[in-house]
Amino acid sequence: MGIKSFLAARRNKKKTIGDAPLTVSDYMTRNLVTFKSNQPIEEVINAIIKHRISGGPVVNEKNELIGVISEGDCIKQISESRYYNMPMGNNTVEKYMVQNVETIDGNMNIFDAANKFLDSKRRRFPIIENGKLVGQISQKDILKAALALKGSTWKK
Repeated sequence: MGIKSFLAARRNKKKTIGDAPLTVSDYMTRNLVTFKSNQPIEEVINAIIKHRISGGPVVNEKNELIGVISEGDCIKQISESRYYNMPMGNNTVEKYMVQNVETIDGNMNIFDAANKFLDSKRRRFPIIENGKLVGQISQKDILKAALALKGSTWKK
């Protein structure tokens, strides 16, 4: 599989600045909308609109990450189906999902995660523990962390 993981040093003690925690796992989203590889693209589009998300992880029956599907992937499918005059219902997530997914470790420092976002131009990174999808960190989560840290560390 094409999953790449960027691991952070493991520490037993939670790092904080003042009262604010510093790790990705403290700010990641745990309650995710996930998709299956055999799901029709139309269901993904409906879920993206309903939940106001820009995409989500694709998992197998063991909750192992196998890909990511995004708005852009869905738009590509719509464009191709209209161009070739083919119905959308015949296409599944597996055909359009990205399989080469970068992940980051939940113990990574949020500042290192922010740099990872800048270097990669990604909007989100899944977090894997013991081979299972446990959460996702987005650029918006990093912004929330920065605001939480501002109260403890930065001059106002």
